[in-house]
Amino acid sequence: MASVSFRSVEKNFDKTKIIHGISFDIADGEFVVLVGPSGCGKSTLLRMLAGLEDISGGEIAVDDRVVNDVESKDRDIAMVFQSYALYPHMTVRDNMAFSLKLRRAEAALTEQRVGNAARILNLDPLLDRFPRELSGGQRQRVAMGRAIVRDPKVFLFDEPLSNLDAKLRVSMRAEIKSLHQRLKTTTVYVTHDQIEAMTLADRIVVMHDGVVEQIGTPLELFDRPGNLFVAQFIGSPAMNILQGTLRKSEGRCWVEAQGQQWPMGPVAAGQNGQAIHYGVRPGDLAVSTSGQGIPARVVVVEPTGAETELLLEVGSTRVIVVMHGRTTARPDDVIRLEIDAAKAHLFDETSGARLA
Repeated sequence: MASVSFRSVEKNFDKTKIIHGISFDIADGEFVVLVGPSGCGKSTLLRMLAGLEDISGGEIAVDDRVVNDVESKDRDIAMVFQSYALYPHMTVRDNMAFSLKLRRAEAALTEQRVGNAARILNLDPLLDRFPRELSGGQRQRVAMGRAIVRDPKVFLFDEPLSNLDAKLRVSMRAEIKSLHQRLKTTTVYVTHDQIEAMTLADRIVVMHDGVVEQIGTPLELFDRPGNLFVAQFIGSPAMNILQGTLRKSEGRCWVEAQGQQWPMGPVAAGQNGQAIHYGVRPGDLAVSTSGQGIPARVVVVEPTGAETELLLEVGSTRVIVVMHGRTTARPDDVIRLEIDAAKAHLFDETSGARLA
């Protein structure tokens, strides 16, 4: 296992800067997920750590050893790709053993490591099959097994579940998390799927346009997003955002938006009359049973079984509510919303920064 450090790392493609001086540390044995929209630089950062891309500026260190000029094969890092990258003419056993054969490892050691990895990933019955005889999930497990056999200091995963169907993605997430809990190997995982990030990570690094927007545990990012981008990216469905004006009077705080007063807990920052963005998560809104609250027109009702998702209109803004159970509401009905004021969020309109 190993620690990893990014120190003012930059990446340019010709005259275009992709990574803008990123710095953060990954602890020994930690599972860190790099998440962000397509084009934010997360895969490029991972490839620089793997040695597959040159570093334009700054340093990357593994166990305090700077690896900028170290060949990829000498970094003791194993990478699992989105495309599986299995050799089609080799059996599962030979695919998993290939890296050890390149190192001319002893046959007994190779057999032992392949056997251990196969048991961990339930691949024993598949060892003599070829990749064409495997499902997508089985191929991904073989790719993971090939990485485990190397016994690296660091595992790298580059969107490994993107090619799988929804049900298989859920089961493979559980397998990857179980694998990390068992091996305790430092892991860096790239995805654009924030649900994967929330369920897998010890810490999440949220990236946008080549910079780090926020780093924290999944629940820290969910409960206290540092800015408007993180607030809207983390959480599914996304946080509801309304433009409004902050009001403070006699110890009370509220936000005027869409002709309504939206409740807030005490706010130390921000000035009375300041233009802000008001945020509230879909699960922190509830349909009022008392006839009080903010009026909203029902646009769409989406029952999912245990929960019901409502798309509503408040003035000219659309708002999503996720409620437990079922509802009798139908499109064009007018309902009223109650809001957990303590869970509302404020963001500066200009900078997007969170107001404490």
